[in-house]
Amino acid sequence: MEATALRARGWSVSAIARHLGRDRKTVRAYLAGKRAAGERKAPWPDPFDRLAPYVAQRLADDPHVWASALFDEAVRLGYPLSYASFTRSLRRRALRPHCEACAGVKGRETIEVPHPPGAEVQWDWDELPEAPWGGDAHLLVGSLPFSGKFRGVFAEDEQRPRLVEGMDAVLRRLGGTARAWRFDRMATVFDNAERRFQDGFVPVAKYYSVSIVACPPRRGNRKGSVEKSIDFGTQRFWRTMTATTPYEGQAAFDRFCAEVGDSRPRPVAKLEEVLGPEGAAQHLAERGLSHPTVGLLAGLEDLLALPATPYPATVEDKRTVTPSALVHFEGNCYGLPPGFAGQVVTVRHRLGSGAVEVVSAGGALLAAHRRAVPGAGEVLRAPEDKKALEKAVLSQFTTAPPCRRKANRPPSAAARAEAAKLLCGQEGAEAVVDLAEYQRLVDAMADEEAGKEASDGR
Repeated sequence: MEATALRARGWSVSAIARHLGRDRKTVRAYLAGKRAAGERKAPWPDPFDRLAPYVAQRLADDPHVWASALFDEAVRLGYPLSYASFTRSLRRRALRPHCEACAGVKGRETIEVPHPPGAEVQWDWDELPEAPWGGDAHLLVGSLPFSGKFRGVFAEDEQRPRLVEGMDAVLRRLGGTARAWRFDRMATVFDNAERRFQDGFVPVAKYYSVSIVACPPRRGNRKGSVEKSIDFGTQRFWRTMTATTPYEGQAAFDRFCAEVGDSRPRPVAKLEEVLGPEGAAQHLAERGLSHPTVGLLAGLEDLLALPATPYPATVEDKRTVTPSALVHFEGNCYGLPPGFAGQVVTVRHRLGSGAVEVVSAGGALLAAHRRAVPGAGEVLRAPEDKKALEKAVLSQFTTAPPCRRKANRPPSAAARAEAAKLLCGQEGAEAVVDLAEYQRLVDAMADEEAGKEASDGR
């Protein structure tokens, strides 16, 4: 740049070379455009140039062939450099054709999709690693694209009953449902093999009177609103969260969404889409705002009312009965009759029913309780189960003194009789119960051993 500027002022090549401390041939090459800044001329020819037509043809025939496979072929054709040099030359020449079906969103043209108020809710799971309460956390997030309002619910897993339960909880936090639900091709909603929605999920959409839409294959970015909401919630909330239980985390996330998420500024054009320029200005002036927020736009979402109760899906979880005849479920404990400690049972809850049932492995109903508020830490027992457990525990108590651990206990007559059977060595022989006879047998064996030793000594 400096050489070009000085040349434009009328400096000679020699003067520019002396000023920059460079050789005249170097300055003349840059001024003539024969060299470019940052590009060094190789001291020897690039051996990839000879192979470039072959590699280009191979990639035209198969755009997905591995570079390592091409390198093996290049070595057999006389390529002398390393694999790193081969791949660097491959990237620099951009020989691999673009495959739209396999390409991600990077480098692709984008445009904002218009979303009228209340048009759709976008859904997705956020898998959060290293949860403070152990394992990974599963956060179901629903987002309204027009306003950007989002809410989320923590779930134990991502199975369909938990999905339905979480969706109903998110919709009630949003204040209603949009007319369409948009998903990526998650397995609990969409059958990728048949390319249609799961038969078990269609009744859920009918229950809430909405339509369901799937993103095109490998185009999950079509639901960019919920993707951005997940990124915002993960970075602003999850990374600094101090809750130690999922129920504390749920309460903290609800506060975060209401206080931080809903206060984010939004473009004035969003408000003008609905109210027009004059209406938008008046709407902001009445509230003393200079720009709309997520919460302000959320008030303009045209949402449908929700049914009085959630869709009646059945949530089932496997649990192990504790020694206290209790099973843990949703942060509460539910009692069972005694005798099932250590067994694996199924805790069953039908959404909207307000009841929790405990079923054995064979399908027998063991107990039924009202459903406590999740995370309340309640212990629910039936009175008859409590009495039966108390009776079983008290029946194991005894007033007998403890065993004497240091008393003398020589072999009893019965034990000596068993020993005599072993000494006889004859199956079915009559047991020797006379101790004098037992002593004569022992003395005879001792005399026989003494005689053997005397003969061996002679």
